[in-house]
Amino acid sequence: MIRLPTLSPLEHLAFVSAGLLVYVVTTRVRRQRRPPYAALAWVLGIAAFPYLGIPIFLIFGTRKVVRPTSDPQPAPQGDWAVLAPPWATRLLAALGVAEAHPQASVQFQAEGDEALRALVALMRSARRTLDVCTYVLGDDEVGAQVAHILSERARAGVRVRLLVDAIGSLKSAHSHDAQLKTAGVQTRLFMPLRHNPRRSRTNMRDHRKLVVADGQHVWGGGRNLANEYFIGSTTEPPWLDLSFTATGTLAVQAHAMFEGDWRLARGLNRNPRIGYAERVRLYEAQALDEGRTLRSDAARPSPDDPTHRAAPLAQWVPSGPDFHDDVLHALLTSAAVHATDRLLLATPYFVPDDGLLEALTLAARRGVRVLLLLPADSNHRLPDIARGRAVREMVEAGAEVRLLPRMMHAKAVVVDHALALCGSANLDGRSLFVNFEAMAAFYGPTEIDWLAQWIETHAAEGTPATATPPSWGRDLLEGMVTSVAYQL
Repeated sequence: MIRLPTLSPLEHLAFVSAGLLVYVVTTRVRRQRRPPYAALAWVLGIAAFPYLGIPIFLIFGTRKVVRPTSDPQPAPQGDWAVLAPPWATRLLAALGVAEAHPQASVQFQAEGDEALRALVALMRSARRTLDVCTYVLGDDEVGAQVAHILSERARAGVRVRLLVDAIGSLKSAHSHDAQLKTAGVQTRLFMPLRHNPRRSRTNMRDHRKLVVADGQHVWGGGRNLANEYFIGSTTEPPWLDLSFTATGTLAVQAHAMFEGDWRLARGLNRNPRIGYAERVRLYEAQALDEGRTLRSDAARPSPDDPTHRAAPLAQWVPSGPDFHDDVLHALLTSAAVHATDRLLLATPYFVPDDGLLEALTLAARRGVRVLLLLPADSNHRLPDIARGRAVREMVEAGAEVRLLPRMMHAKAVVVDHALALCGSANLDGRSLFVNFEAMAAFYGPTEIDWLAQWIETHAAEGTPATATPPSWGRDLLEGMVTSVAYQL
């Protein structure tokens, strides 16, 4: 029989004190911001159950283990800077994000079958390189089709790399290994459960979704590579979701982002020594040397020329532990402050922190039309419970909150007629403060109007949420779930 050591009350108190010290050092010295309710939950957990709370905190509670340096970029001053809102482009430049450029082409896909055709066509177009990053690679028809095409391109001499998140694809990460490895596809799992802790924390997940062909064409959005995002099942239709394809600098920026994730998957000691924006510049110069088409053929822009204003101006907005700041949270909060006409939001999970929620409600109170589109019941029960208080506050402030009768997985934001976002990030603490995420920012009127119309059309299908107070039991449950909202 194993005998556990017995600690005196003084020794137990010393252990609790040491655990709280670890929490303070980790969160304060490393400046890991978290809302008061989350901080209180960790402190109480460590104090009440120190022998369990401390290991759990060290595994799941930390955010940016090594706080990276993100060098500020010069404020956009080029020919195209006049076509984007300065509050957004200057903020992103200050946070180390590569600047926006006009793309050669941009197309959105609303329907699953359309998105699958676009994805397959892009992968099969690769002649030199093909990089794929996904949170989920399904053990199903779509996953098998993707694996088959990746193997096909690898056998044709294309360098193919596949990066799959270890938690997102926990049940299916190795389902296609035999086929992929035999064909010569390079595969990596991002942060597997059992790994060297110096590589980062298990709680940090790569939620980015993108496919880059030849550093020139990119497919991205909110869709993972599994049946429910494209074709559904015999009993369920595919989820409502969004994706897009683009040719131009968006692909170069996605390539630079993927390169950082690919290196990080091998460990912090192999992390890129140059920042994201600098990698983008290097890859852009290489692409231009090779004669690739990166920009729109439009002439020099003019603020008064509608032809130039229609150029598909866009940039990637990556966010996560690989940046010094919480880029997307900063952009969304700033968007809520600067919006004057409309703020349209679509997300499957809505558990914002206090700062973002206050910015959204204040926008609604000052007369901005705030429209929030959510599924009535998402595929995760806990975030649905945690969102209750935030949804009621939004409705009380005058925002329109619409609940769809089917699962929606799309993530999109439209700010006035100046900016639209589409990509992988949900409006919750996990996406905005913990995960590796990426959204494409579009500044062209065609792309902004398309995303706005998509949100408006589906909002008309939903039922309005109410601010009706819940029962005391439901309110208590919401509070308890919200206290761990960072982990949802």
